[in-house]
Amino acid sequence: MSATSSHSSDKVAGAPDIDDLAARARAVIPSGTSRSTLYVPPAVPMARSGRSAWLTDESGSRVLDFNNNYTSLIHGHHFEPIQRAIAEALDEGTSFGLPTRREVALAEHLRDRTGHEQWRFSNSGTEAVMQAIRCARAVTGRDLIVRFEGSYHGTSDPVTDSDRPGITCAEHETVMVLPQGSLAALQTVFGDRGDDVAAVLIDLMPNRAGLEPADPEFINAVRQLTTRHGSLMIVDEVITFRLALNGLGPSYGIAPDLATFGKVIGGGLPVGALAGRTDIMSAFDAKTGPLVAWGGTFSANPLTMAAGLAAVQAYDQPAIDDLNSRGNQLRHCLSDAGVKVNGRGSLMRIMEKVDVSDLWWALYRRGVFAGTNALLSLSTAMTHEDLNLAADAIVDAVQAVRS
Repeated sequence: MSATSSHSSDKVAGAPDIDDLAARARAVIPSGTSRSTLYVPPAVPMARSGRSAWLTDESGSRVLDFNNNYTSLIHGHHFEPIQRAIAEALDEGTSFGLPTRREVALAEHLRDRTGHEQWRFSNSGTEAVMQAIRCARAVTGRDLIVRFEGSYHGTSDPVTDSDRPGITCAEHETVMVLPQGSLAALQTVFGDRGDDVAAVLIDLMPNRAGLEPADPEFINAVRQLTTRHGSLMIVDEVITFRLALNGLGPSYGIAPDLATFGKVIGGGLPVGALAGRTDIMSAFDAKTGPLVAWGGTFSANPLTMAAGLAAVQAYDQPAIDDLNSRGNQLRHCLSDAGVKVNGRGSLMRIMEKVDVSDLWWALYRRGVFAGTNALLSLSTAMTHEDLNLAADAIVDAVQAVRS
């Protein structure tokens, strides 16, 4: 079967007029979507439903979902253990003004899995990073945050480029942005202002910067310099946690002071998490102050906690090894066919020098739904046939856009 033949154009019963729906969306939502990362000109398709590895849009087209809500749907759509867990939690209530046993159960599982001693849940990776920065500044009594060009850590002011509209000039004074992997720049900062640095925030395989795994020598230097100067090392595992049972950090032989999580630990529902050593996380301890007061009406809501626990329990070591192996095979297949692609395990990104919007549409029309920057993430729901179809479609799409 060819890749293009898997892309069904059969209309879904009751499907709305797509042009009308798009116009309605633009009338009430800027650009027709609440998420800037989803927009593809001239207008992004709208999802209708998902089953297993496939998504059906409002026009009735079925596409293999390699977007997976930007890597969060590790088991694809309608995964039965997650569906069941949500239904059981929903029967007890949607949210409460009290903590629940489900929050405790997920925190215990993640602690045992990763070694991070304490956890706090939020509603997004953005919120988790915001908490990490606030915590680092509170614990160290310092202001300066060091981060790296091209790494995406959400949309809060400290992690948004200071030349963007809406970001104050004051961010220049409290956030320093260095070139990716530049040991010389990092050493200069610590040599000049080491006593001012509250934390270094780093992604070990940043998607926006090209999904290139970080150099181990550089990561070890970050750990050594932060330790020597009394700064904290914050590792952003929001995307990379899926690559190993305990996250990507341990594969570099380092133990960060704080780590942020999201995506797969929510089972498809809104989630973020901050984790770290007990002495650092005590900044949030309400019994002793706290140094950092941080609420969140829907943080650790029982539906997310139930879905997240079901998701991570099913994503055990054999499942991780299998998915990473299949991802590596797909990446090697694409490389052998002449497609430039970066990544590791179940995450990859097409790095062709073509118009990314043209590439996105070329993939979509051939039945492959990618991230808007050509990010591809596998799910456990994908079969070998799915991956073979995808490989053919991706090669064909790249060749078409090149020409």
